[in-house]
Amino acid sequence: MTARRRPTLARRLFTMAVTLPLMAGVAVVNRPIVVFAAERFHEFSINRPSYKQQFGHWSLLDVPAKFRINAIHAALLRTGKVLIVAGSGNNRENFEAGTFRTILWDPRTDAFKNIPTPTDLFCGGHTFLPNGNLLVAGGTKSYEVLEADIRNAAGVMKIKNESPDNGARTFAKGTRLLGKDGRAYLTRAEVIVPAAAKMSHGGKTMVHAGEAEVWVDAAEAGDAPIVTEPAQYAIDGLTGADANNLYGIADKITREKQEYGGDNTSYEFDPVSERYVRTGDMVRHRWYPTLSTMPNGDVMAVSGLDEFGRMLPGVNERYKVAQRKWVAAPELQRVFPTYPALFLTQDERLFFSGSNAGYGSDTEGRTPGLWDVEKNKFQIVPGLDDPGMTETSASVMLPPAQDQKVMIMGGGEVGDSPVSTSRTAIADLDDAEPRYRRGPDLPAPTRYLNTVVLPDDTVFTTGGSSGYRGGPYQGENRSDLLTAHLYDPRREVFHEAAAPTVGRNYHSEALLLPDGRVVTMGSDPIYDTTGENPGSFEQRIEIYSPPYLFQGDRPALGGGPRTVKRGRSAAYATADAGRITGARLVRPSAVTHGTDVDQRSIELGVRRTPGGVTVQIPAGAGLVPSGWYMLFLTDDKGVPSPARWVRVL
Repeated sequence: MTARRRPTLARRLFTMAVTLPLMAGVAVVNRPIVVFAAERFHEFSINRPSYKQQFGHWSLLDVPAKFRINAIHAALLRTGKVLIVAGSGNNRENFEAGTFRTILWDPRTDAFKNIPTPTDLFCGGHTFLPNGNLLVAGGTKSYEVLEADIRNAAGVMKIKNESPDNGARTFAKGTRLLGKDGRAYLTRAEVIVPAAAKMSHGGKTMVHAGEAEVWVDAAEAGDAPIVTEPAQYAIDGLTGADANNLYGIADKITREKQEYGGDNTSYEFDPVSERYVRTGDMVRHRWYPTLSTMPNGDVMAVSGLDEFGRMLPGVNERYKVAQRKWVAAPELQRVFPTYPALFLTQDERLFFSGSNAGYGSDTEGRTPGLWDVEKNKFQIVPGLDDPGMTETSASVMLPPAQDQKVMIMGGGEVGDSPVSTSRTAIADLDDAEPRYRRGPDLPAPTRYLNTVVLPDDTVFTTGGSSGYRGGPYQGENRSDLLTAHLYDPRREVFHEAAAPTVGRNYHSEALLLPDGRVVTMGSDPIYDTTGENPGSFEQRIEIYSPPYLFQGDRPALGGGPRTVKRGRSAAYATADAGRITGARLVRPSAVTHGTDVDQRSIELGVRRTPGGVTVQIPAGAGLVPSGWYMLFLTDDKGVPSPARWVRVL
């Protein structure tokens, strides 16, 4: 038998020269087949058990058409259901029609339910209360009006009442106020002006005018009625003393852009009755506020735009939980940009990481630091690289919460700038003089990143875009990042996770479910994929299953107390006690605009017992705020049990 001779190098090169163009031609002719084959291979690859064990897996949730909404806010309730709030959903037609929406999704059954929504909760604030209710406050009273759409000059008029004798005065919508030149300006809404107050100063009686503000619009279209200097206006129809005592004052009346106006309504959403329960109104109207839990269980509301679209100048307030009442907090003057990320610390201060969602001065109030709300003192935390790029960044209290480390990730320049950063930084708040130090860079410059604390002490990061609201960035028409990663706080490294199929940017959310999965929703791109046409709100919901769900049997968590106390221990049954190495209390998320100040994971001491484990709850309301938590047990491979809901007192 004659041995086959190996082709010479020259022969092999000649064959390749002929074959490659032929293959390329076949590929061009059969491009749809090639693409189809590549997609099928990708599907095969990501569904292999070995792939899921390393990277996890994504799946789309089948949402019936009548339950698809623009997800602006999302919160995991103590019933295990997810509250998804749109309000008007950033849709002016919905706002003007009074169409406000909320849905409730049960991840155990994939059942959906529409929830009656009384006012426009779009861009309000929220946080969980000790009883498990979700406090929702603020929202939208009016939509923005762009300069190009303003025909009649408008401004905020302050109506003054200098008479203490005739009580409050009510002026109907459309009341005319006249300038010195005779031009008329009409009130946009009814306004009630309180009477003047008599006060004694040094034995003398002084009269302080009552006042109320209202939008006014010029009766005449065009630029002629524009006023750029402070002026006084007469109320048409008043005579005698009324004409002297009642009048209007405005700083300016222009055709400039009118910002969104905040609302002052407040509700507690009851997870059991599944309805919004009205509370006392907020002291101030707020749009884009942050609601932050206080050590005593009350809530602080900070920042936001008022009913006229003006930044609130450091005016904050408290919610008295026992009374369901908002009260002014003049002792807590502190300026923040809108939606500031505030984390309750172990020593019962509030740490402002620098993350925020937009409005506010480009200089004042953006410095990270620790706020002592008992003494109203602020300790600056320096060291942050790219300090001008904290807008639309993400911040998270790294697990376990005992380490008191907060990480900031990504962000961009103030406003609608396309510039963003891949910077991360970590602040150790246990240090006497904490400062930021550089962390590992994100794989790409990123805004609107969502971060989710997992029960295995990793942080899941997903979505985001490099450009403003997913818009153009470095030549890309649409800058959404179809990537996800798992951050390991111990080693300070990012590990690649399976890639999502849906891009998420502005107005997107992600949160941990009791079964250990992560749900992602929302996204409000400014452009479509061509970069030329307006984008549409993303209503698909996608769920990520982390690698720990593909590592074999999960530990079981059986019976035990429903209520636990800080500083005490509690026993729970489990048939897997021999392999349990850890336990975590994970506070559920209430997230919007990348801001989630509720989530945290607290390490529990664990002692194995026959047929179960005993866990030790740390003391200190700054570390473990009162409320409902998910209790997870983890085994020696880091695999968590399904969660059990417990209430911490």
